[in-house]
Amino acid sequence: MSLELDALDVDLLAALPEHTRVGVLELSRTVQVARGTVQARLDRLERAGVIAGYGPDVDLRAAGHDVQAFVTLEIAQGALEDVTAELTAEPAVLEAYATTGSADVLCRLAASSHEELQQTLLRLNRFPTVGRTTSVVVLSVVVPPRTLPLLQSAPREAPHRAPAYRRS
Repeated sequence: MSLELDALDVDLLAALPEHTRVGVLELSRTVQVARGTVQARLDRLERAGVIAGYGPDVDLRAAGHDVQAFVTLEIAQGALEDVTAELTAEPAVLEAYATTGSADVLCRLAASSHEELQQTLLRLNRFPTVGRTTSVVVLSVVVPPRTLPLLQSAPREAPHRAPAYRRS
C-alpha cells in the first residue's frame, strides 16, 4: 500500500529517530501539532506500512560483529524460494535481495572476525542452490542506511496546524 506523505508526515518520521523514547504528547510538542493529530498520523503511517517498527537501531560493531561483506550469489534457475530458505536459516545474513545483472542475489553479511566470515562464505558455497559466490569486504561505512533525505527531498504541502502551534 502506497501512501502520499505530506510535510507533517515527514516531520514526524524525522522526529522519531531523534526522540525514540518519548510519548505521543512530547512528540506532539516537538512537531508542534496536537497530540490527537500525532496519534492519528502515526496510526495511519503504521497501517500503511510506512512505519515498519520501533525496534532498536543496533550498532553491529559495538555488538562485536565489526566485519561486514557484500556477497553476490549466482543461483540455479528457478531456485529463488530454496535459496531464500537457506539464507534465512543463516544468522550471518543480515539482508538479501533478488537482483538483475550477472548475479541473482545480493546479500549483506556480518561476522565477528575474518575467520568467521570465511566460514560463513564456505557454508554459502555449499548450498545446493548456489553455483558461485563473489564477496567484497566492507572497509568502512561511507553513507549509513538512511531514508529521511529521500523523503525530505520532495517539496510537500504542509497541513493546517492549530493556531497554538504555529511557528513565528
